[in-house]
Amino acid sequence: MPALLFLAVFVTAPLAELYVMINVGREIGALATVGLCLFTAALGGLLVRLQGITVLLRVRGMLARGEVPAIEMLEGLMLLVAGILLLLPGFITDSLGFLMLVPRLRRTLLLWFLRRRGVMHPGLHINVGVGVGADPKRPRIIDADYRRED
Repeated sequence: MPALLFLAVFVTAPLAELYVMINVGREIGALATVGLCLFTAALGGLLVRLQGITVLLRVRGMLARGEVPAIEMLEGLMLLVAGILLLLPGFITDSLGFLMLVPRLRRTLLLWFLRRRGVMHPGLHINVGVGVGADPKRPRIIDADYRRED
């Protein structure tokens, strides 16, 4: 079944891209369509690079504080996918890539996916749009029981 889904995506996605590009080319012209594809690839590459640096700085800051930057690492992976989508020629992949560049939307999609897969519990609250972590004004208290065995 996954092979059939994989085949369907790799057959229908290029056909859909061609259909959209032909219609856009019919409206604005072939040269303008090619120029627009090149422009979106260049702009997307620049935006991915800037946001990647931002995520990298957040990861370094969290590591310096001794925190695990798991969500930030996954955001970096999503930025990689966004960059690949933006480099592929076509307006559908560019639209998906640009949507993945919106930080709040990227974080929300990531948290939704993790909760749906059961990796995160629905009760766990992570601020969307700002860094992950506890409230810095409250002290960190770890409640635990232990037993010493000699």
